[in-house]
Amino acid sequence: MKLITKAIVTAAGTGTRLLPATKSMPKEMLPIVDKPIIQLVIEELVAAGIQDIIIVTKWDKKPLEDHFDQNWALVHELKKSGKEKLLEDTKKISELANFIYVRQKGPYGNGTPILSAASIVRNEPFIFVFGDDLVKSKVPFAKQMTDDYNKTGHLLMGVQKVLKKEVDRYGIVKLKEKSMQIQDIIEKPSIKDAPSQFAEFGRMILNQDIIDILKKTPLGKGNELWIVDAIRQYIKQGGEFYAKEVQNKNSDEWLTTGDPLNYMKAMLKYAFERKDIGKEIKKFTKELLKQ
Repeated sequence: MKLITKAIVTAAGTGTRLLPATKSMPKEMLPIVDKPIIQLVIEELVAAGIQDIIIVTKWDKKPLEDHFDQNWALVHELKKSGKEKLLEDTKKISELANFIYVRQKGPYGNGTPILSAASIVRNEPFIFVFGDDLVKSKVPFAKQMTDDYNKTGHLLMGVQKVLKKEVDRYGIVKLKEKSMQIQDIIEKPSIKDAPSQFAEFGRMILNQDIIDILKKTPLGKGNELWIVDAIRQYIKQGGEFYAKEVQNKNSDEWLTTGDPLNYMKAMLKYAFERKDIGKEIKKFTKELLKQ
């Protein structure tokens, strides 16, 4: 069984819910305090032992590509100013991994980035990640997933338990009794018909079998190509696919950043944990609430 050393990160979305901030800036580059969202995603992958990171982009994502490149003018300026800590932090960004950029081709949908990068991960397991989904966890969630795969060989999908009243907002997994094996994935079920409270999100371990099915998968909802449709077909054909839960008992949490409210929630949660500013931010927010 091959170890997972490659990741496909989808970063080809438009970010319309965050306009006008995303008019000329990729949504994945919006900051969580002082790091872009996608840098936090990449750092999680690197902590899981990922060496080759394939970022699937489109024409307006050049700032993202530039961020993970070396900026020699900035390096020179920081060196000249004696700002050694900032210099070291800046240089490390381009050295995190081997970055490969692929332009997305094909229909809309979160399955298309996988097909766009398929030749680079041919016959290898890989981790597929949404570029604007964050998981705050003491042990990087991508590492939890790759460790699980290395032990069991199971294909995996990240899930988080949501409130019963919120199940109609998400894709909800149906599990085999007393196990985390997925039987089906139901898109936005009614509250009374939801098979569980586990919502799926943008962390998946996939392989060539999924790619082969995805190539034959018809366009689904909204005339888009959905990775979940391929996974459902894989399960119907007898393949085993498992859910990997984000454990809330350690304050671990999946955080989406695709809309203003959830983006600001994620910003605050990361800010509160910062040693340099966390105490002051908490104090400031308490003062605001009193007003």
